[in-house]
Amino acid sequence: MGSLSVPAQTDADGRTRITSRALNRVVTAVAADALGVEVRSVSVDLADEAGQLVVTVRSPLRVVSLTRVQDDLSLVARTSGTILERAAAAQQQIRRQAADLTGSEIARVVIRLTGVDIRTERRVS
Repeated sequence: MGSLSVPAQTDADGRTRITSRALNRVVTAVAADALGVEVRSVSVDLADEAGQLVVTVRSPLRVVSLTRVQDDLSLVARTSGTILERAAAAQQQIRRQAADLTGSEIARVVIRLTGVDIRTERRVS
């Protein structure tokens, strides 16, 4: 996949080309935001499927420590649900935001969780 061409949004004739590298970086940033992790921990593969984009994301997922969850079971609900619920929500967010930012039609988003990024929840004093 070399580049994606989209019609230019001006009155002048022409096309705007988005290289696969630029597209990959945008999708990587969107995925990192959706999963709550740093960009450097996310890997994205893009493929073409009948003119639509297939996005495969490999990343850890930010979670709170199990000790905190044991101390406060409502913490799961406050942090947007279980790991599977959060991955499904991230999948939809990645699909929507990547399509909005790039103009690409996205066939599907596959998320492969590679681990967890455990962060302590900050307490308000």
